[in-house]
Amino acid sequence: MAVYGIDLGTTHSCIARIGDVGRPTVLRNMEGTDTTPSVVYFESADNVVVGAPAKDTAVLSPDLVVSLIKRDMGHEVTRELHGRDYSPEEISAFVLRKLVADAKATTGEDADDVVITVPAYFGAAERDATRKAGHIAGLNVIDIISEPVAAAITYGVLNPDQDRTILVYDLGGGTFDTTVITLRDGDIGVVCTDGDHELGGADWDARVVEHLAERFAEEHPDVGDPLEDPHTEQQLRHDAEEAKKALSLRTRHVVRVMHEGRVATVELTRDKFEEITKDLLDRTIEITGRTLATAAEKGVKDYDDLVLVGGSTKMPAVPQRLANELSLKPKLQDPDLAVAKGAALYAFEETYRQLLAKGETDKALDLASRAGLSEAEQERMASRQITTVASRAFGVIALDPVTEQEHVVHLVHANDALPRGKSREFGTVDEDQTIVKIIVVEQAGSAESTEVAHNNPIADGELKIPPGKPAGYPIEVTFALDTSGLLHVTAVEKETAEELTLDVRVGGMSEDDVQESRTDLAHVRVD
Repeated sequence: MAVYGIDLGTTHSCIARIGDVGRPTVLRNMEGTDTTPSVVYFESADNVVVGAPAKDTAVLSPDLVVSLIKRDMGHEVTRELHGRDYSPEEISAFVLRKLVADAKATTGEDADDVVITVPAYFGAAERDATRKAGHIAGLNVIDIISEPVAAAITYGVLNPDQDRTILVYDLGGGTFDTTVITLRDGDIGVVCTDGDHELGGADWDARVVEHLAERFAEEHPDVGDPLEDPHTEQQLRHDAEEAKKALSLRTRHVVRVMHEGRVATVELTRDKFEEITKDLLDRTIEITGRTLATAAEKGVKDYDDLVLVGGSTKMPAVPQRLANELSLKPKLQDPDLAVAKGAALYAFEETYRQLLAKGETDKALDLASRAGLSEAEQERMASRQITTVASRAFGVIALDPVTEQEHVVHLVHANDALPRGKSREFGTVDEDQTIVKIIVVEQAGSAESTEVAHNNPIADGELKIPPGKPAGYPIEVTFALDTSGLLHVTAVEKETAEELTLDVRVGGMSEDDVQESRTDLAHVRVD
């Protein structure tokens, strides 16, 4: 059996598996590249194109091309294309189908069993949406793990005999995370994490787009705004990304901006690029500082390594700034591919452990043997432990009986160790109350807050109360956050043992909706 690790990225995605020598290998797509642009072109109602061809088509048909969909995961938004509304989960499912189809073309084996990575700062809603995207794509999602954890697994396997404390700085195309991780006797422990899932290389591109449009307007003030033309805007986005990559290798780059028959030749220097994007880099440094402060509160103050992950860390300003700020020499940890490789290692190890747990020792040994693992490597793999933390705080909305003001009571706090279970007793507000509405919320900002407006609702339900009960009648609410960061909530009325189980629903999609989407989209061809 083959298991795969998938880095489902905001701008690029890739898939990996364990090779014959027990090392992770990224599988190239049908276009011959390691990574696939996370871009979907809806050519027709029955055919979609994913990857580089879709990205190229964005200039010609911007209204039929979807990119950066990862930023919508966990939100109730849709895109209407060819008369049908598509959820973020469904669009992400097309990217996943492309990855696994290309993997099968390369290996000859079905890529059904997968581990998918998410940013560390993704909350329960976004993680659940990612899992559902996998199911819509027809995959068996073994687990959802954080990208820095995946990168740390890759690092730990390459350095198996070293105990280290590392800071992972993960700046991808659309998200940013910074995580403190310990490696002890092969075990991986997440100390704390922080981030912003709407900060990444795409924002650097956007600054370049604005700069190019401004320079064009200066030269041609009598012509319309280039950003109001969808075709010109898409071309500028393409040119901006190419400029960013070029300026990582040299100090100057020239872009020709063409709009309404006019041309402006814009020379962009690395210094200018770093100037117009400085506040973006500042934000990552601020978040990193918060992470280090949280780690210090937990007793971690000394670091052995600063590991850079994510394609955007190849911008020269990133390692330079980090070296100056932290007095650590940054290490580029295979920035584009480390996450997928780590996910493949985790998928392999988790499958191996599950086989042993089910008593299927022969299958486990066969799996390890085909991967060329020694007995020592098998023992290490069977015993490796990975511990992680909650990325956000989670709670319920409560009503103060005195002030009659709503506020949030958190049962799980950011950076609590996982798995985490916590129960708390609440009471009804009114006499003879027969229904209690339970609203589960997740921390929305960078800091925990009891203000309702500073939290996002992610689940709700109603619990029946027996008639004739006084105000303050007890209800017990239990939160269970598993190691994948997925939340399970129950509320119990103790007299009749009436129990309400709340599903954390994302984008309005229930499990029935997921199955319906899987069936409905199965006929769509993905190229």
